[in-house]
Amino acid sequence: MGSNDYLNNYFQPAFYNTGSRYTPEQFADSLIADYRRYLQAMYSYGARKVALIGVGQVGCAPNELARYSPDGATCVGRIDGAIQIFNRRLFGLVDQMNTLPGAHFTYINAYNIFNDILANAAAYGFTESTAGCCGVGRNNGEVTCLPYQAPCANRDQHIFWDAFHPSEAANIIVGRRSYRAQSPNDAYPMDISTLASL
Repeated sequence: MGSNDYLNNYFQPAFYNTGSRYTPEQFADSLIADYRRYLQAMYSYGARKVALIGVGQVGCAPNELARYSPDGATCVGRIDGAIQIFNRRLFGLVDQMNTLPGAHFTYINAYNIFNDILANAAAYGFTESTAGCCGVGRNNGEVTCLPYQAPCANRDQHIFWDAFHPSEAANIIVGRRSYRAQSPNDAYPMDISTLASL
């Protein structure tokens, strides 16, 4: 749950009316209520160590930049604002789930990690932060990578693989920081390495 609920539903008014029926707060509450039910079912089946990964900066994806950003570089605030509401609720859900006997849930702040990657792209070795390595149109984000389309030659220097998805290089950074936090804001109440050691 998360990014696709926003990109392929809430922010798709031509196909779904959820964006007009629900405020961002109401939509986040609805998603979290579903998420809580799924996690409680997992817990009832024996899950005790669970990492909940927050949603990253979806408003910075090449597709959203191509569609909504006036300059093709400024992240879309209304999308990222809605994502942050969801993430705050997900953070709170971790505390709720951790009241269950033997439960060890943790929240991975993918939004914060991805924000750091975008803000410090050059320090991470990236030369391209607004366009996909493979795609068509503005920011290589209007149409995602097509069959038989040649991707860029320097894919390790792109933060995004296509119109929506981070590149392998960006995902490796997110994965490493999820496993072993580099910042106190990367994970709550613990990173995955600590969770695994319990």
